[in-house]
Amino acid sequence: MIRRRTALLALSTAATLALTACGGGLEATGKLDPSKLTIYSAQHENLTNAWAKAFQDKTGIKVQIRFGGDSSMGNQLVQEGSKSPADVFLTENSPAMTTVERAGLLAKVDGSTIAQVGKAYAPSSHDWVGIAARSTVLVYNPSKISESELPKSLMDLQDPQWKGKWGAAAGGADFQAIVSAILELEGQAKTEAWLKGLKDGAKIYQNNIATMKAVNAGQVPMGIIYHYYWYRDQALTKAGSKDTKLHYFGNHDPGAFVSLSGGAVLKTSKHATNAQKFLAFVTGPEGQKILATSDAKEYAVGVGVASDPALPPLASLQAPPLDPFTLNGPKVISLMTNAGIL
Repeated sequence: MIRRRTALLALSTAATLALTACGGGLEATGKLDPSKLTIYSAQHENLTNAWAKAFQDKTGIKVQIRFGGDSSMGNQLVQEGSKSPADVFLTENSPAMTTVERAGLLAKVDGSTIAQVGKAYAPSSHDWVGIAARSTVLVYNPSKISESELPKSLMDLQDPQWKGKWGAAAGGADFQAIVSAILELEGQAKTEAWLKGLKDGAKIYQNNIATMKAVNAGQVPMGIIYHYYWYRDQALTKAGSKDTKLHYFGNHDPGAFVSLSGGAVLKTSKHATNAQKFLAFVTGPEGQKILATSDAKEYAVGVGVASDPALPPLASLQAPPLDPFTLNGPKVISLMTNAGIL
């Protein structure tokens, strides 16, 4: 089913993706303007818009943005190949980026840009660079389960004792990125066993927000999400999170996985120099401060740039050391399809 759905998405994306504006001359309607720097973005629209507008205002380089989802946009780029009008690709998670990377469509990112985020936040290939980060967390309802009763590891959730007691948005790109970390850290056999436990024991929700709200309402005691959904809700009305807390697995556990949002330049970019300038801006102090002060609540990855003070420091999370270059999105989709999850 997922193969058919992916194929349909890839075939229809060009016709259905919106061309989105953020003011300041960024609006695009109908066909893309080949004279402008074209960004394909699966990142949060508000954040991408803020980055693009600030870059355009600072440099005078005209920008236009096409938005879509991680998987659909990655597939679109692969389908377009050398004919793609894209100059820059921004993702929420790295597996979509590695799909495009493995198709041989990405140019090397300037070394000075890589240096702005440091070795931990760029793949060893240097075909793309981290632009933001999000942490895997366990959201739980203290009225349903105490902190001392929580599983010690994400891998423990496959145990029958947790059947019906946890939720996840297993169909989403966010969750698939988490599974890619499990695959890299634990190997295929343990990943398949864990996915069987997921299939048999977890309650599946449409997205991270629905998972968090289900935990908040007491429908399940706990759920796997990314941190920023909880912090965004806490900063607003707390309507979906007021009766919940977050648990960080730490200890280099798969459940402490930190997923990188990526930025890349397409090999076929007609504005390669300006595309590299855009990545340099996004990863530099000004771009990372835009991220840190936005409502995205994602982690800044730029050297010397502090994230939103509401977040626990990124360095304190004890995330497992992973080279994002090794995360295998297509393999994860295959495993999850075979497990009957997708």
